[in-house]
Amino acid sequence: MSVQTASPQFSTASTKQDRYPTRLRNTPTTLWQDRQEAVVKGRHLDGPLTREQLDGFERDGFLFEPDFLKPVELDALNAELASLLARPEFLDRDFAITEAGSRKIRSLFAVHQLSERFARLANDARLMGRARQIVGGDVYVHQSRINYKPGFHGKGFDWHSDFETWHAEDGMPEMHAVSASLVLTDNHHFNGPLMLIPGSQKCFVHCLGETPDDNHKQSLKQQEFGVPSHAALRELIERNGIQAPTGAAGGLLMFDCNTLHGSNANMSPDPRSNAFFVYNRRDNACGQPFGAKRPRPSFLAHQPDEAGTPRSGQH
Repeated sequence: MSVQTASPQFSTASTKQDRYPTRLRNTPTTLWQDRQEAVVKGRHLDGPLTREQLDGFERDGFLFEPDFLKPVELDALNAELASLLARPEFLDRDFAITEAGSRKIRSLFAVHQLSERFARLANDARLMGRARQIVGGDVYVHQSRINYKPGFHGKGFDWHSDFETWHAEDGMPEMHAVSASLVLTDNHHFNGPLMLIPGSQKCFVHCLGETPDDNHKQSLKQQEFGVPSHAALRELIERNGIQAPTGAAGGLLMFDCNTLHGSNANMSPDPRSNAFFVYNRRDNACGQPFGAKRPRPSFLAHQPDEAGTPRSGQH
């Protein structure tokens, strides 16, 4: 099929050139456009990833490494996660996201500013080095969070590209970001593991619907805007299928900012939790959003000069 860029039938608050139009008012003439940047940009840089691993990331848009965390690291991080989730003063803060219709916390954002342990992890050379090789330059933490999906009650999350949201609502100009998800509990097919569409990182799927004001207050619980069409998802999945990396706690999943992913509800008694860090190339810092009236709060989109040190829960 043709993959020409859709007509610019959209509203944008940014004065920069919009290379990836989305949140369109009218149905685009094509399902997606080709990505305009390379997926792996730092093959010339020294780092922990091998040539074969970089090739796999280029092809699939993600890379899973089992046993990344040592048992002692894993135990300490899970203890810290439990401590943070148990703090009642977080419940009514904007950076604490609860399950829809519940007071149970599902995500704590800006976790590297809430916890010294998670701050050290966010700035760990093992993660920074991998990110640098993938995006091709020095990086900073664009976003951090811990996710908790309790047994039986943890809700799923619809298919989406993170970059689509970061571009439309945070003003991220181009695809020079990568996510690192550290698996803190055993991940199996029944407790809602992350699912990814291999190869989808090479296609930017245009999404319909102008962004409502303060969309993040709803989208972080259940996303309605920035969701790809069923037609686009069907074609991409028919081409390359769906993969859900599973395994014991301690693994590392790195995936491109534009890889389409989502998750089912947790239907098992086993909780699923992870620590999540987004690394953006320093020269790709966010400006005015391309598909929203104003940027989202800073706990969702940090700037390069923001220190990754704890602030005792103050934002």
